[in-house]
Amino acid sequence: METDYKRVLSLLLVISLATNLVKGQGKTTYTKFVNTFIGTAPLTDPKVLGYELPSGWRSWAGLTFPGSSLPNAMVQLSPMTEYGSGAGYEYEDEMIYGFTHTNKGHWNLCNIPILPLSNPGSKFGSRFSHKNESASPGFYQVYLEDYKVNVSLTSTLRAGYHKYEYKDNDNRQILFDMGKANSRVSTWKIEKVGNNVVQGFQGGENVYFYAIINTPIDKLDITDVGKREGFAIAYLKNGTSRPVELKIGLSFVSIDNAKENLEKEIGNKSFITIRNEATQKWEDLLSTVQVKGGTDKQKQMLYSCLYRSFLWPALRSDVNGQFTDAKRNVANADFAYYTEPSLWDTYRNKDVLLGLISPKVALDVIKTMKDVGDKKGFIPTFFHGDHGASSIAGAYLRGIDDFDIKGTYQILLRNANISGGARPHIAEYIQKGYISDPDVARPNVETKAKAGVSKTLEYSYDDYSVAQIAKKLGDTANYRILMARSNNYKNMFDPSTRFMRGRLEDGSWITPFNPQFPYYEYMYREANAWQVSFYAPHDMKGLIALYGGAKGFESKLDSLFTVPWNPSYIARNVETMIGQYCQGNQPDHEAPFAYHFIGKPEKSQKILDNIMENLYGIGSDGLALSGMDDAGEMSAWYVFSAIGFYPFSATDPEYLVTVPLFDEVRWKTSNGKTIIIKKPNAGRALKDIRVNGKVNSSYFIPHDVFKNGAVIDIISK
Repeated sequence: METDYKRVLSLLLVISLATNLVKGQGKTTYTKFVNTFIGTAPLTDPKVLGYELPSGWRSWAGLTFPGSSLPNAMVQLSPMTEYGSGAGYEYEDEMIYGFTHTNKGHWNLCNIPILPLSNPGSKFGSRFSHKNESASPGFYQVYLEDYKVNVSLTSTLRAGYHKYEYKDNDNRQILFDMGKANSRVSTWKIEKVGNNVVQGFQGGENVYFYAIINTPIDKLDITDVGKREGFAIAYLKNGTSRPVELKIGLSFVSIDNAKENLEKEIGNKSFITIRNEATQKWEDLLSTVQVKGGTDKQKQMLYSCLYRSFLWPALRSDVNGQFTDAKRNVANADFAYYTEPSLWDTYRNKDVLLGLISPKVALDVIKTMKDVGDKKGFIPTFFHGDHGASSIAGAYLRGIDDFDIKGTYQILLRNANISGGARPHIAEYIQKGYISDPDVARPNVETKAKAGVSKTLEYSYDDYSVAQIAKKLGDTANYRILMARSNNYKNMFDPSTRFMRGRLEDGSWITPFNPQFPYYEYMYREANAWQVSFYAPHDMKGLIALYGGAKGFESKLDSLFTVPWNPSYIARNVETMIGQYCQGNQPDHEAPFAYHFIGKPEKSQKILDNIMENLYGIGSDGLALSGMDDAGEMSAWYVFSAIGFYPFSATDPEYLVTVPLFDEVRWKTSNGKTIIIKKPNAGRALKDIRVNGKVNSSYFIPHDVFKNGAVIDIISK
């Protein structure tokens, strides 16, 4: 009888704990699979990297942040362990210097660092242990050992919520480290307003904030040292043991807007309420894709990658609609204003994924790019190429069309034709059909020039992308011109070496030529000849012909994945190798799928499976990626590959089918339909594709399945 009583008591305790867990965290059907620490750890294995890390180097194995954010939010509230690092947080570090409120994982932002203190001494920062650290989508927690403070963080779109549990309630302080960020801070200001409010801004990114603390501030102290080094300390009133809560609103327009953002999004809501709301927002997004089967690691990687795919672009307009435009003027519009997408990376897959799951965000991102184009004369490009063309064309052809397509198209034509704007060296490209590079006597990894091969290949695809808009709008003349130019990639193909090779201004091939040597910006952009020589996603038939047909193409493609990487060729952004193929950077991310175009999808699948199994969630802690996540491109690559649908040419409204990792995938489309992808067999070699019971005639599935829903059987052997 006593034993039964203990069992019942034990059961009631378990139920009580489970109930409290649900109350504290909200429903966690899909967020439980997300590990926000993936991508924060370094990769050190030379067998994977392709070389021994030089002393003092850290591999770019993710550069992600583990903190709290909502999908495509203004606020990313995350711990800072090293200023100047990609995302501010590096898993191997042992000190936390603050909690910052903006992030991209890209060596910038990390604004408004705040840190709770208790008897801090002369230096700021606390040791911490991963044993006393946890995180999930919309939540982060860590115990600061030196200050004996347990920190919990959550957030809304435009506001952050801090909770500090001090062991010493008689010496509570908060550091506002205003002179620091990953971006250059040109000026700063902070002031106490009333009894328990501080407000201010950081110049450079021009981020404004308004913060309310739930206990009185005795003094906001800015000493001479603080003025010189850029910090202020808020001394809190003693006499209470309740947790200190700091609610902070951000704005890129004004302090008043930051205050309004805070009042509208958090107001009097509790920490648990805001955390539960954050969890639910992520549950709603992640539940778009539901899977059966697969291993625990595969589920973790799928949902972690899906999560990371929706952290950027970041919101920049306030609750009242105001934003700071490309001319640095305060403006208002009938759409949400966002940062520029990381187009050189994300046009390949992430921008497509954004449109499929969050079409309203994708639409507003396009409207934002159009607004930038109206102000500056050109659609923004980001880093290299002109891939706003593909991102916009792909969305438009998939039915995201509630924007000024004719006006946007006219600016894209300016991008494609006018010098001094989005496409460097466009005049040479139009005149010659290629972009040359100078004759450099001793080029090295860091040589910077025109990157003529990469630009020519990418502009060719961009021309194709704009041409598809021209076709739909009935602009026959520009369609013909742009389609002719889309063949310019062929002008970089050297039949004697069977590589895409750099040319001098007179048209002769650059010598000496080593196709294995990687360059930062000479002939190629962050790549070598091997890694760009399979790029013509709009014209794979024409590319295969350059290699003499299917046999020659297959032989060359086989070599891409088997010719050993030279470990003495060390370029930080060219890492994690399969032969000469580099998964750690974007330029060759289409290559593993290329066997489909010669009727050998099983060879593609073997490469894809190798990458998904061995280059994601790796390293000693299983927290490293094969390269920089680049605003979600690396993650989106995995999402599409894992479910068996890849946008090989992101401009075109169709998807290349591969064998999914899961027995069944249910994708709830944005218009309420459902796509069911079934894999009845355990084999990994693609045999047949059936759509609604009918055999599909190609390896591609049209975008219509997202409009109408479908049952897709992927038969493997």
